[in-house]
Amino acid sequence: MLMTIRILVADDHPVVRRGLKNLLGRHPGWEVIDEAEDGVEAVEKASRLLPDIIVLDITMPKMNGLEACRRIRKPAPACEILFLTQHDSPQMMREAIEAGGRGYVVKSSAARTLLPAVEALSRHESFPGPRHHRRRAG
Repeated sequence: MLMTIRILVADDHPVVRRGLKNLLGRHPGWEVIDEAEDGVEAVEKASRLLPDIIVLDITMPKMNGLEACRRIRKPAPACEILFLTQHDSPQMMREAIEAGGRGYVVKSSAARTLLPAVEALSRHESFPGPRHHRRRAG
C-alpha cells in the first residue's frame, strides 16, 4: 500500500500557494493538507498537523522561513523542509540548510526542479543532492 505524503505549503503569495497546491496535489500519493501565509502560521500548523514535508518560502511576514524552520524542528523533527525561494544565492542556501532545511529550490527553476525535490525529500534525501548539482553551461 502506497503511503500518502502529507505536504504543508507556506508562502505569503496566495497565487503561489494555489499553484503549488494544484501542482503537488496532482502527483499520485501526495496530498497538500494545508497552507500557511506567514512564518508564524507555518510553525503553528506544522506543530499541529505534523506534515511529512513543508514547502517553505524564506521571505514572509511576521517570521521569515529560516526562523520558522528552526522553530518547526523542535515539535516536528521528522518533518522534511524544502525551501522554495526567489533567492538564488549560495550563502542563502547555506543558511537554509543550517536552519534545518533538507532541500532548496529557486522559484525561477521550480518548473524543472520542484517535483524532483519533493520526491527526494519524500525518500529522506537532500536536494540538491549529489545527483542534482547544477550543470554549468559552457
